[in-house]
Parts: sequence; C-alpha cells; structure tokens
Amino acid sequence: MHDVRAVRTPSMLRLAAASLAGTAIEFYDFFVYGTAAALILGPLFFPTFSPVAGTLAAFGTFGVGFVARPLGSVLFGHIGDRHGRRPVLVGSLLLTGGSTVAVGCLPTYEAIGVAAPVLLLVLRFVQGLGLGGEWGGAVLLTAEHAPPERRGLWSSFPQVGPAVGFVLANGVVLALSATLTDAQFAQWGWRVPFWAAGVLAVAGLWLRSSLVESPRFLEIEKPARVPLVEVARHHWRLVLLTAGALAVGYAVFYAVTTWSLSYATERLGMSRPVTLACIMAAVVVKGALTPVVAVLGDRVGRRPLCLAGCAGAALWMFPMVALVSTAQPLLMFLGFLGAMVAFVTMFAVIAAYLPELYEARVRCTGAAVGYNLGGVIGGALTPIVATALAEQGGRVPWGVGAYLTGVALLSLGCFALLPETRPVPVLPETEARAAATG
Repeated sequence: MHDVRAVRTPSMLRLAAASLAGTAIEFYDFFVYGTAAALILGPLFFPTFSPVAGTLAAFGTFGVGFVARPLGSVLFGHIGDRHGRRPVLVGSLLLTGGSTVAVGCLPTYEAIGVAAPVLLLVLRFVQGLGLGGEWGGAVLLTAEHAPPERRGLWSSFPQVGPAVGFVLANGVVLALSATLTDAQFAQWGWRVPFWAAGVLAVAGLWLRSSLVESPRFLEIEKPARVPLVEVARHHWRLVLLTAGALAVGYAVFYAVTTWSLSYATERLGMSRPVTLACIMAAVVVKGALTPVVAVLGDRVGRRPLCLAGCAGAALWMFPMVALVSTAQPLLMFLGFLGAMVAFVTMFAVIAAYLPELYEARVRCTGAAVGYNLGGVIGGALTPIVATALAEQGGRVPWGVGAYLTGVALLSLGCFALLPETRPVPVLPETEARAAATG
C-alpha cells in the first residue's frame, strides 16, 4: 500500500490552475497543427497534389494524431495506474512539446522530397501519443483531489484548457496572417507557432513541478498489474459506450475549428483573419461557459446535460452548415456559437463523469482510452469526410450537416445507455456502482 501520510492537501485553485495551464499548452500544440493543416501544410508538404487533394492529405496527417491518442492513453494510462497520475503530466508534456517544436523545424517537400511528409506523419503521431496521456493525468489529478459535491466544477478547469490552447494557437496564426504577406507566411511564418511550443512547454513543466500525487491513487492497496487487460476484460462495454458518446463532441469541435476554416478560405474565398476571428470568438464563449455548465452538472447530474448537448447538436448541424455557407461573418459566428454551446453542454461535465464511471485502479487507462477512442471516431475522420462531402455538394454542403447529425444521434444513443454517477458522496461508492454496471 502507498504511504497516504506522504500526501499534503494542496489548494484546489492552485491545482486546477496548474492542470488548466498544462492542458492549454498541450492542446495549443495539437491545435496549431490543425490550423496549419487547414491553411498551409498541403502545398508545402504535398505540392504534387491538387489543392483539394493536398488539403485532404494534410488532414490525413492531422488524423494520424487522433489514431495515436488511444495508444498514448494506453501507454500513459499504464504509468498512471501503476505509478501515479503525476508522472503522466510531465512525460506527456515533454513528448508533445518536443514533437511540436520539431514540426516547426522540418524541411518541406521542395527541400528533401518525400521524406518531408513522412517525417511530418511521424511527428504528428508522436504528438498524438503525448496528448493521449495528457487528458487522463490532468483530469484525474484534479478530480481525485476535489470534494465530491464540487467535483464537476473543479474537474472542468482542465476542460477550459483546450479552449485556451485553441485561442493561443489561432491568435498567433491570426497575428502572423495580419502582419505577413502570403509569401512570407508560406516561407517561414507558419513555423513560428510551432517554435513557440517550446517556450510554453518549459512554462508548463515549471507549473507542474510542485503538484502532489492524487490521494485516491495512494489509497489503492493493489494496483492493476496490466491495467489495459483488466479494462478490456471487465470494462470493454463501458469503454465502447464512452467512446461512442464522446464522438459527437470531437466531430462538432473539429468541424467548426478545422474543416470550416479550410472550407471558408478555399471554397468561399473568405479572408483567413476574418474566418479565424469568427471561430475564435465562438470558442472563447465555449471556454467561458465551461465552469458555469459544470456547476449545473454538480446540481442536476452529468447524464442529463450530456443528453441535452447531443440533442442540441443533432438539431443544429444543418442550420450551422447553412449559416457557414452564407460567407457572412456574423451569421457564421452564430452558426459556430450554436455548435459550441451544444458542445460545452456535454464536455463541461465529462471530466467528472468519466473518472466516476471507472474504478480507481484502472481509472487512468479506462477513462483516457474511452476519451481518446472518441477522438478517433469523431475527430480524426471529420475534417477528411467533411472536406470530401463539401467538394461533392453545391453552395450549401448539406452532406456535411447530415454526417454531423448522424454522429450526434450515435452519441445520443450511447449516452442513453450510460448510468448517472451523481450525486455521489465519495469516489469509492461511485466505483462500486460502476463495477456493477460495467
């Protein structure tokens, strides 16, 4: 048994702030790639392709990061369930930050030929491995320190991190787009956001150096020998349901932040800064609403909000596509905003919901694998599928709306099959319920 006396009680605000900062930095790394894939990586690394094929190829390397995320959650989940949540936070940050800086140093196809896209693919894979471990470590460390009656609120802080990371990543790109010519941006400007990841990673490591281990982990008398085997044997249904449930969140988020950016600039002829500003404004609102919705989740439960968010997404996808196709900034913003409100209704409470579904000895693996498999289903495919569907459609890409609505209905069905986990006085009681249903 671990020595529980070694734990000191940290300030929840300090712990949540450190978790938020870390997820913001790692998601900055991940998002800056998605923005670059939508804007510039196609012609630089796949110049022999047509413009549409080059964008699809760039989105293909974007999707590889999502494929790597479940593998990263297995790797870091094993570490988190065997050795503690804290080591996961350091290792994942180093891996993601290092690979992101390396992308910014890559020679293009013009310089080294086919080796350029191959190296890009490898680095994106490594980046995905690191991010696959980040979410589980940051969320669990916060959730397992938090008092049960406020677990939704405190666990939502790491969930604000992706919004902060997205705004940071796109703010840098927006500033560069506004100050550099297209030729300068293509020549060297696109590399700057990737290099900035190195500075952010150092800051994140400093913030996380003072974090203490989760008390719930230290109470585990017998950690799982091979967490993945235990999860696959006893919780496989729960993993599949959580993956399917979370798919819509990824699909909606990356349809707004990645596909629509490419579609608006390439197909509708909109300027890059205006399109980015519309998307960023909607994401800022999403980030601000996250703790508010999480407080509601502590009062009414996790599952009702997840069901409401899925239903909202299913109803809004066709209107969102129609609004985006107008190429009018205000209408586009309203389309993005509706999608982000549906998204945050679900994902504000996920950081509390998923850990409560799994027992502590396999929680880092189970929750992270389910979360990141949802990313493969919803995030990896959406930019590729949406780009292909939009290319086949007319002025309004209704096929994209149909695809996103279908994903929302799939997730709605999965959430309907999951149990409620709130109200819960203590984590062990939750685990008993999860074990009985999983």
